[in-house]
Amino acid sequence: MSPALPVRRGLLYVTLAATAWGTAGAAASVLYDRTGLGPFALTFWRSVGGCALLLAARAVLGATRPRRPGARTLLIGLGLTAFQTAYFMAVATTGLAVATVVTLGSGPVLIALGERLWTGERIGRGGAWGVTAALAGLAVIVLGGGGDTTVRPGGVALALASGAGYAAVTLLTRHAARRGQAEDPASASLWSFAVCAAVVLPLAAAEGPLPRHDTLTVALPLLLYVAAVPTALAYGLYFAGAAVLLPATVSVIALIEPVSATAVAIGVLGERPAPATVLGTAILLAAVAGMGAAETRRPSAATAVE
Repeated sequence: MSPALPVRRGLLYVTLAATAWGTAGAAASVLYDRTGLGPFALTFWRSVGGCALLLAARAVLGATRPRRPGARTLLIGLGLTAFQTAYFMAVATTGLAVATVVTLGSGPVLIALGERLWTGERIGRGGAWGVTAALAGLAVIVLGGGGDTTVRPGGVALALASGAGYAAVTLLTRHAARRGQAEDPASASLWSFAVCAAVVLPLAAAEGPLPRHDTLTVALPLLLYVAAVPTALAYGLYFAGAAVLLPATVSVIALIEPVSATAVAIGVLGERPAPATVLGTAILLAAVAGMGAAETRRPSAATAVE
């Protein structure tokens, strides 16, 4: 990653990553229902596929061999493991909508608390309003989204664990950039996926690592998509953007994920949104736009380090 990545480009990268992430949960729901794969197996194949695609891209582009990961990179990999695995488990337990909203909705709060405790940094009045507005938008979406939404305490706990993993990854990435120690986004993604695959392999083996043989025509394209778009591509963009943005801003922009998940449900599954869904989405996007505007008036991480 160029240390002089402009803030506007960082905003774009995180926005694209969050939009891509919103499709992963929908793909997971289809895989659970039609192929027999479970959360651990899906996390394993997602990570292995992401590694393979990034290695292939490096070979084609003639990139240098990634250096060995340090302790921070390994911690980011563990945080990514918690983020992905707990999220897919929450989707299986309490459904796509609740899992996505709780995971991403808890992100701004956990990140703000972590940043305050770790570095003492305040998000400011504008940041606080942005976080509050984003959470309000999510509350409107969930509470007014229809009577068929099922909320299970175990699934909510898993989603909160996923949110904690996401917060840890965001804070560690930002902290590394501040100290001038940020890795190339592709290398950071590669090592993070490798750590994740190694951790969940025994669990995936115990769960059943392979889809049913009669569902391969459904499973293989979806697994390839999940590995390519919301994994290899999205996490590379995320690590690049998160290094130059405030953690609270990253967490609010990532709330686009529930919006993109809703768009997939409408455009692909034919669902019709309730009025509350439209209103909550509008509030959420307004919060994202406000946080993004505030970021463009702030010096980049590279400037701050220099």
